[in-house]
Amino acid sequence: MTLLTPDIANLFAALTLSHLGRRYPYKMDLVLGGPEDARPPEDHHPIFHGSFDWHSCVHGWWQVMRLMRLFPDMAQAGEIRARADAMLVPDKVAGELAYLHRPLSAGFERPYGWAWALALDAELARHDAPWAAAFAPLADAFAARFHAFLPKLTYPLRVGTHFNIAFALTLTLDWAQTRDPALVSLIRDKAIGWFGRDRGCQAWEPGGDEFLSPALCEALLMSRLLDRAAFADWFHAFLPDLAGGEPATLFTPASVSDRSDGKIAHLDGLNLSRSWCWRAIAAALGPDDAVATLARDAAQVHVAASLPHVAGDYMGEHWLATFALLALE
Repeated sequence: MTLLTPDIANLFAALTLSHLGRRYPYKMDLVLGGPEDARPPEDHHPIFHGSFDWHSCVHGWWQVMRLMRLFPDMAQAGEIRARADAMLVPDKVAGELAYLHRPLSAGFERPYGWAWALALDAELARHDAPWAAAFAPLADAFAARFHAFLPKLTYPLRVGTHFNIAFALTLTLDWAQTRDPALVSLIRDKAIGWFGRDRGCQAWEPGGDEFLSPALCEALLMSRLLDRAAFADWFHAFLPDLAGGEPATLFTPASVSDRSDGKIAHLDGLNLSRSWCWRAIAAALGPDDAVATLARDAAQVHVAASLPHVAGDYMGEHWLATFALLALE
């Protein structure tokens, strides 16, 4: 299995630092309430106005902060700390909060950006610095949004793009475990209700512009909520033909026809996120499960297909290193 090395970490950090503060191009998630809202991205988002869009900037920050913690002597450590000291401060967090409090921002970045903001908060808390304390009000606001949103989400969002609820709840669960027991219980109740009886998944994927596997993201979330034996029982009923290599779609990396097309470039992210899911599922099943070896092999095949393409075109370059880090760590 390809693993994260200091050289790869330096490559990822340098790549992401090159666009964390890049102003343009930038895709706003903005509903105009009037002409006064037509302002530059940094006016709305004092912290997260780079990396092409808000959520990519958030998880770009998660990525560089995590890399700096894992490799404290990396070449970019000083630059990462300096940027964090300048950007992750109370007044800029207040500016991000002000955007959330706009009447037309209720659905802003739901649920993908919410979850990445919580993942970033969890990473900041692992550093001996004031960044997490400054960021806490924003994390609390997104946690509150999950508390309000999940009870009214009658049906799960199973798509392979930003709206996938299983992916968002996997990240959110990691944050909530030591911070918000009520949110953990809510996530467990909703996920078991949505997915607990799923059987014989056909895995008709990928869609043409997906970067997440609906099947594997669901399985990954369930692996975090069930003990080993219960998860194995559920998983083998959910995907009963894996030992025979079926559904073949889950073992076959996606082919990317045009990496300059921002949507088609999502498929490199699918390969990387599948690798992350397969590796985590193998660990959850344990070494004695016959499917675990197939899962580990699938993880390696998928990461090998897209790791060479993390850099090259900005449509992928502004976000793929985050998913490569998930796959390799």
